[in-house]
Amino acid sequence: MSPTASTYKDRDTEETLDVYFYRPFGYGLALAARQAHLTPNVVTIFSIIIGIIGGCLLYYPSMTPTVTGIVLLILADALDSADGQLARMTGIKSRFGRILDGLAGNLIFISVYLNICFGLIARGGSPWIFALAVVAGASHSLQSALADYYRNAYLYFVRGATASEHDSAEAIGRQYLQISWHDQPGRKFLLKVYHQYLSQQEFLSGGFLRLKALVIPRFGETLPGWLREAYRDQNSSMIKYYNILTINTRMIALFVFLLIKRPIFFFIFEAVALNALFGYVIWKQNRISRQLMVLVESKGNI
Repeated sequence: MSPTASTYKDRDTEETLDVYFYRPFGYGLALAARQAHLTPNVVTIFSIIIGIIGGCLLYYPSMTPTVTGIVLLILADALDSADGQLARMTGIKSRFGRILDGLAGNLIFISVYLNICFGLIARGGSPWIFALAVVAGASHSLQSALADYYRNAYLYFVRGATASEHDSAEAIGRQYLQISWHDQPGRKFLLKVYHQYLSQQEFLSGGFLRLKALVIPRFGETLPGWLREAYRDQNSSMIKYYNILTINTRMIALFVFLLIKRPIFFFIFEAVALNALFGYVIWKQNRISRQLMVLVESKGNI
């Protein structure tokens, strides 16, 4: 195994662009961060700052700030890869880091959406562009949440609970109630955000939750080999769709539409094309979960 590959979350769920670009780039950044004694969370904060600046440059219509903004967004994405790689290299992992990492992507894309809208309006566009941006942003949030959930569900079933970052809204809700705003306002706020994020994921993933509710009481956290193999066989073909709904395809589309000076088409792409795929993934995953539930019932407690 190469040094870079040792920092993957899991090879099955890695995208081609990540394997050949973002992971090697991120690995170099992670090595530099470790040499500088930076923590993964500090790297995440750098990615937020650079990404927000990149988003701000998209306000301007000329090519130089647009290309500079694209370069900064690519660097922010590489840093987003590097924080996870650094966490795996050093063993410094925390739920706070996972929450911060998710928040980073949202803050960067808010900067992208707002600056594209303000720029278009400043050049004579209709304020109604904000309505389209809100639809695109809401779609982005739901699409990414679902894809992240199912990628972690795949790792949970196929690789085991320790390989996954699969949390439950119920467990996080209990933690949220155990701390006070007075004593730990920052932590309570992040847990609130994370609880809402998990609730959103679980709302979209009813079929999987029913499968999990059937499986865990029977087998606990150690799933039998036949079930792990069945889950992998049924779901491995879905990974490419999860990946399309997350970051890389979205970024490529954004860059193309920026370079041809049609950024409004990016919002349409998210609201129409990616939502069509989003609907298909929900339908297909629910179907797969039903099939696996039938298999579990037929096997009993084997």
